[in-house]
Amino acid sequence: MPRVKRRKPYNPAKVHDRRSRELPRHAEVATVEVDNPLALDPGEKIVVLRSIRNDPLGRLHSHRQIDEAQFQAGRAFQSDWEKAERGPRAVDPTRDFVEGGQGREPITESQRKAVLRLNRAERELGADGSALVHDVLVHGLTMEQVGRRRDLSTQRWQDYFSKRFRECLDRLALLYGFATEHPISVKTLQR
Repeated sequence: MPRVKRRKPYNPAKVHDRRSRELPRHAEVATVEVDNPLALDPGEKIVVLRSIRNDPLGRLHSHRQIDEAQFQAGRAFQSDWEKAERGPRAVDPTRDFVEGGQGREPITESQRKAVLRLNRAERELGADGSALVHDVLVHGLTMEQVGRRRDLSTQRWQDYFSKRFRECLDRLALLYGFATEHPISVKTLQR
């Protein structure tokens, strides 16, 4: 006669492993440490998997090609873009008027501030820098795709776009307050 297996009693203090064992096909993930939403103590962290398949900024951060300030600045830019994109839409004269339809959505203060920050970022980055940042952070293009879009598909151009994108992220980090200017100025280095 087979032996009955006894179950261990439930222990609430035992750590539960919430990591996924099976990933979808063609999944691209990276581990990241985040605040534990179920923690009793504030500041407790857990390690989770983040999808980086359609997230060039997350991919660069997980491969340690950009630092935390650059990553946070990129996310702040994306957040501002999403806030500014919502809001009043143009009236479509081809659509039939419907009584009781949705009225125009007013512009909120957060949307106004986001647009002001985006305008300042565009001035700081210049036309080429803002176009590159927009391609990567809004459209989600890789450096290879950015090069192909501009008919510049050699490795040298990809390296140039990568370097220029990191410079733009540095500028955004200064703009959003995630970094500060280096205390040694350029003039003292030239002496």
